Amino acid sequence: MTGAPDIETTPAPVVRDARDTDIATIRDIYAEHVLTGLASFEEVPPDAAEMLRRMRETRANGLPYLVAALAGDGQDTVRGFAYASRFRTRSAYRYTVEDSVYIAGDMIGRGLGNVLLGTLIARCTALGYRQMIAVIGDSGNAASIGLHAHHGFANIGTMPAVGFKFGRWVDSVRMQRALGPGSSSPPDDATGQD
Repeated sequence: MTGAPDIETTPAPVVRDARDTDIATIRDIYAEHVLTGLASFEEVPPDAAEMLRRMRETRANGLPYLVAALAGDGQDTVRGFAYASRFRTRSAYRYTVEDSVYIAGDMIGRGLGNVLLGTLIARCTALGYRQMIAVIGDSGNAASIGLHAHHGFANIGTMPAVGFKFGRWVDSVRMQRALGPGSSSPPDDATGQD
């Protein structure tokens, strides 16, 4: 027995906007990925103040920063988070976002990533974005690649050996999906540079 929750008894996740008070848990989830995995190419986990700064910057840019919480017994336990960020800062990229999804280690494979990514896609589509990019650390990250493929992302390429972590070279996989009408029509406010 691994101690992981039984999928039949795991409460349904509730996705909501992240709050400043969630930052300690968000930081802990992210630190676990930084220290033990290849989803992030950071090697030293940022402290809570830096994670809060990043979250506030995301929200100041009008982009969603979400958490998945397990509601049960009156508790609101954050077990994963996801957010969208600008893909690049130059103005022509303004309709493209990059997604990030991180789940607590003991909850991976329990559907939280699916709910978070689905909600993030819907929110970014409603905001008028037209493309979403996933930058996945490690070409062997079958869980993240599968999650994105499930949500309609196509593999658009692998950049071999662009990172070096845990004593080995690590690939980066790029996946992409259209949001809303994608590139089939210009955006409603296509007036040039913003």
